[in-house]
Amino acid sequence: MTALIIFILVLGILILAHEWGHFITAKRSGLTVEEFGFGFPPRIFSIKRGETLYSINLLPLGGFVKILGEDGTELENPKSFSSRPAGIRSLITISGVFMNFLLAAFLLVIGFYIGLPQIIDKDNEALAKNVKIQIVAVSNGSPAEKSGIKMGDVVKYLKIDSKNTTISEISTLQKNISDSKGKEITIAIQRGKKVLEINTVPRTNPPEGEGALGIALAKTGIISHTWYESVWLGIKSAFIISWEIIKGFGGLLKNLIISGKIPKDIAGPVGIAVLTNQATTLGFIYLLQLVAIISLNLAVLNLIPFPALDGGRLLFLGIEKIKGSKVNPKIENAIHSIGIVLLLALVMLITYRDIIRLK
Repeated sequence: MTALIIFILVLGILILAHEWGHFITAKRSGLTVEEFGFGFPPRIFSIKRGETLYSINLLPLGGFVKILGEDGTELENPKSFSSRPAGIRSLITISGVFMNFLLAAFLLVIGFYIGLPQIIDKDNEALAKNVKIQIVAVSNGSPAEKSGIKMGDVVKYLKIDSKNTTISEISTLQKNISDSKGKEITIAIQRGKKVLEINTVPRTNPPEGEGALGIALAKTGIISHTWYESVWLGIKSAFIISWEIIKGFGGLLKNLIISGKIPKDIAGPVGIAVLTNQATTLGFIYLLQLVAIISLNLAVLNLIPFPALDGGRLLFLGIEKIKGSKVNPKIENAIHSIGIVLLLALVMLITYRDIIRLK
């Protein structure tokens, strides 16, 4: 129940930040905002304040800001979306993406000031606190996955032939596992506040690119910075992560076009809920970091020029600018409606796949 509440709060913060960007920019531009909605209809609850209806809707898969005239009507009304030049409409359209980026940068600034988990090397080892050997990836079908070892687990010690070996270096763990191929060992891991002893058998002939257990390891620690360093590092990291996400999305779209299949790396609401639960188990700072990364993912996703997304709406504004006149509102609205249906269908498909994975 706690994990569910945290997930709802995280989802709510991300959606509200995005829609607040559209809302406040539209209001500052002197437009009439008819509705600020959390989730998609049917409507559950609503309250009107001034000219705006604030609503909570049944499908918690996003949100919306309904602006007067965004459907191409009310051309003569100076408070309508359609009456404003393409530049103002573009600014309102992209403001949600900007807010998601700003939220992520803000969270990362806080993280760097409090102390974020980082890979430890010779250059930063003296600054690190709570140094540990952590599992950063688990291969599908590996002995580690089958025995219940998870990404984020911290390795405490190995028990081989009733002898405990404390693990403080990755090389020590790798050597002991390599020397024990085909033989049952006990690996003690810390998950949250619990220390678990897990029995597993390292493979004698692991697949290429995987180790005997099928885990990737990293020496991590918490490193904090001064407030002014944190501001710079937070903003810089937001840009770096955004660029990596853009490259990742490019690769995913390429694979989707070539193979015609949805890549396994894509997670829907259920998958994100699982990740949120795992981050919560690891600690507040991990949750903070995850929320920042998800916020940047939403920013990049919304910039994709697909109908109904902010990027799709920007595409139509670009077409308008090139041709010198507005696209027929009926055609544009129909295309965006089809886009919404396709996106909801995709979310349902990914959600179904996420549920199947949990079984």
